[in-house]
Amino acid sequence: MNEGTDHRSRPRYTLVETEHGHLLGVCSVVEGLFTDPGPATYELFGWASDGSGPRGWIGSRVWLVPDDDALDAWRLDDAALVDHGPSADTLVLTGVDDHMGPPEGHRGTVRVHDESRWLGSCREFARVPRSERPLPPLVLRGLAPTDELRAVLAKGTRLARDLDEVLLEIRDDRGELLAAPTLWTTVQAWRPSARGADLIDLELARYHTLVPEHARPVWEEWFGGSPHTPNTWAGLDTRLREAWFDLVRHRACIRRHSDRPAGHAYEIDGRHATDEQGLYLALGEAVNGPGGYFGGDPQALRDCLGGTFGYTRPATLLWRDAATARTHLSHALSPDGRPYDFFAEVLDVLAAGGMHVTLA
Repeated sequence: MNEGTDHRSRPRYTLVETEHGHLLGVCSVVEGLFTDPGPATYELFGWASDGSGPRGWIGSRVWLVPDDDALDAWRLDDAALVDHGPSADTLVLTGVDDHMGPPEGHRGTVRVHDESRWLGSCREFARVPRSERPLPPLVLRGLAPTDELRAVLAKGTRLARDLDEVLLEIRDDRGELLAAPTLWTTVQAWRPSARGADLIDLELARYHTLVPEHARPVWEEWFGGSPHTPNTWAGLDTRLREAWFDLVRHRACIRRHSDRPAGHAYEIDGRHATDEQGLYLALGEAVNGPGGYFGGDPQALRDCLGGTFGYTRPATLLWRDAATARTHLSHALSPDGRPYDFFAEVLDVLAAGGMHVTLA
């Protein structure tokens, strides 16, 4: 299944103008929702390993930490070794930058870690220039336009077709709202649609990736409806767990939660809490059921413990198989490389929020 497959009569996508809340149109098919941003290439000169060779540690994600404390670390997903470059102490890596990317202009020392151990450092790094290909347009096929959108399209000036800020509301097969990403966009073209009379195919300029291509399997599962059983995400790797968590968080932002009364007893299935995403997914399901949300970082967890996210203090939590999280998350590195005990930090936050935890 892809985003261009029309598998139901109920519209999946709704285009909404944000300033006044005007509905612009609805359709069942969007092309270009998923985009592969493509890998970046880095050269690391003067590489010195902190232990195992690069073939032993290059994996799904690494963090690159500049030696300048004023600059932020950034993440490289799907990191892979290409070759050793012109000399034995030069590494050539590829990977997908996070939304921050490397700090502009920095070419000095960079240290590298994989969130659990330091891997090595280089005296200088460089991002290999690449030709930036424009993102393909977002095409809404078979769109039923409202009078507001028809009025925009009837104007001949380029400025008039600048939609500024709009929301693309995305629903599952049951009609429940999954996400509503924001677009800053312009109408590139439109034409009558072969999908029906009075329908159009609308092309919108796109300036950023809405959903990365690797997340497609997760979205396709959620298109069928939010999960009804816990741990549906358990077999996913860390990157896909992040994609799953993004949908959990999106849905939490647009849904109301009914707080349980004080004194409620919760139980967390800790068997799959092998990374931070797994821990938060398991905790969210313990409090709010399959697909539930209850924080995604320490501050968000504190906010959830304050109420309106299914919880009223005080309460109890039985943490089954807590040894899994203790083993995998007690010796972590923050993005900037500081060691910390993530498992202990979560326990501290829960205790401060009135959750009495029993480890089993």
